Amino acid sequence: MDSSEWDARYASTDLIWSAQPNRWVEAEVADLPPGQVLDLAAGEGRNSIWLAALGWRATAVDFSSIALEKGRSIAAKQADGRAERITWHQADVLEYRAEPGGYDLVLLVYLHLPPAERHLVLRHAADALAAGGVLLVLGHDTTNVADGTGGPQDTSVLFTPSDIVADLATSGVTLRIEKAERVLRDVEGADRPAIDALVRATALGES
Repeated sequence: MDSSEWDARYASTDLIWSAQPNRWVEAEVADLPPGQVLDLAAGEGRNSIWLAALGWRATAVDFSSIALEKGRSIAAKQADGRAERITWHQADVLEYRAEPGGYDLVLLVYLHLPPAERHLVLRHAADALAAGGVLLVLGHDTTNVADGTGGPQDTSVLFTPSDIVADLATSGVTLRIEKAERVLRDVEGADRPAIDALVRATALGES
């Protein structure tokens, strides 16, 4: 799906995603001290907006101008100054290169790409981490098609925790894998939970 298709999808409704942060993002990073966060494929920016409220300075990147404008509007309605702490950047994450070593946290949440493209984006994401920075990768697990609920039904763009760990092993950045697991997410109206793949890693420096 290209940017024009995503623009049309984002323009078709008020919010595609919840206005609240993703539950796993909230659980994994709520206790981190605020710093610089890079939110790749940010969509309407729900995670960046939440983190900015906690004092983070966020760079939200997405190739949909409609999604970014919606996020900018949502942030601007808050009276706590979070809008000034978010930079909205329209770009394709396959081409976007962040400042190397510039971020204390990098988010890659529900971005589903073919393996070679996923590997490229993960390498760039790892490059953006400062020493001690945290990379959080989250998406629909490959097993979700048969055993879970919702999400893409094309297994070629899904992944497992071990797929992400293998990609990161060749990133050129030394990472400590802190979590690599499947997590279950209840879905309203569904008779079984969604299955997500979650990987959290901390940068120890370049190899």
